[in-house]
Amino acid sequence: MMKQPTSRQTIVMVDDNVTNLNIARNVLRSHYETYALPSGTVLFNLLEKITPDLVLLDIEMPGISGFEAIKKLKADERLSGIPIIFVTSRYDESSELEGLSLGAIDYITKPFSPALLLRRIKNHLLIAAQEKELKNFNANLMDKVNEKASQIIQMQFAILNVVAELVEFRDRKTGGHIARTQQYLDLLLKKMLNNGIYLEEISSWDLTFLIPSAQLHDVGKIAISDTILNKPGKLTPEEFEIMKTHVRRGIDAIERIEHETHEDSFLYHAKRFAGYHHEKWDGTGYPHGLAGKDIPLQGRLMAIADVYDALISSRSYKEAIPLDVAKSIILDGNGKHFDPILINVFRDVVDGFEEIATVSRNKGDSFIFKWTGSA
Repeated sequence: MMKQPTSRQTIVMVDDNVTNLNIARNVLRSHYETYALPSGTVLFNLLEKITPDLVLLDIEMPGISGFEAIKKLKADERLSGIPIIFVTSRYDESSELEGLSLGAIDYITKPFSPALLLRRIKNHLLIAAQEKELKNFNANLMDKVNEKASQIIQMQFAILNVVAELVEFRDRKTGGHIARTQQYLDLLLKKMLNNGIYLEEISSWDLTFLIPSAQLHDVGKIAISDTILNKPGKLTPEEFEIMKTHVRRGIDAIERIEHETHEDSFLYHAKRFAGYHHEKWDGTGYPHGLAGKDIPLQGRLMAIADVYDALISSRSYKEAIPLDVAKSIILDGNGKHFDPILINVFRDVVDGFEEIATVSRNKGDSFIFKWTGSA
């Protein structure tokens, strides 16, 4: 008949010798909830119902030996943490070494001193309790650290959102541009990951901040005069040169934040989006005139998203063009403006680009994009 659970710690003694079981039971039962079992088979039947705090295990038993039993216990995730002490008539060094190597916490030879047995059990249970307490403390501490880290990430996202809104407010004709380009990049990135494109480089990125960082690709426009930023009609060559400085100003702004906060992982992608999205594959872009894969991948990705959205959007100096025409212009830029490999990705997801653009037009100012944190 099963004993009712108590608040006392539970000890299981396994030995095929009835005399040894009786001695151990008489020693232990005034201190612990005690089970005296004659075999390993009975032990595992009992372990289906209870999880003891410690097991005293003989080695030489019919059926399942002590060594076989501990191997089975350590292989079971639910039971592997139970402390095991061998209590055996084997006193040779090799048996003791094997028992300890298999995961036993102690090795006691028969005949044993009752007082010594109690003391060693008490010490091992105390150590086990302290380890459990430390494990729980570390788990709670890790939960608090993760919670704090999550709060910091959300704060960083909020900063990105606020700064991006300021940029978009300044450039009154680009409503929804930041949200749309984030979605375009999300589509491109998912396709690249699925197809293993530039996987070695992407796998080194912290994707947590990749898409949110894209919001700062035009942050330098904050420093551009309204007379140029919102000028109706085409810019003069002089005005266009000033407009082009938004790239350098954006890099400077991000680097100042890095310097003040001593944080670069948060803005790693942002600086590359801002600094290289106007470079062209053939080297005719600005501000650095880089070509091919010398242009950081973030810049090559943003170039497609940014140009596509500029084409399908109305600006102070132009009207929006049809989606199919924008698609053709992007594809015609293969190997000239854009990375040929990324153009193939764009070709696969362009229907998604068009859907994003259509939804944005229908929603107007209510169009937003919330990054979920997974590419």
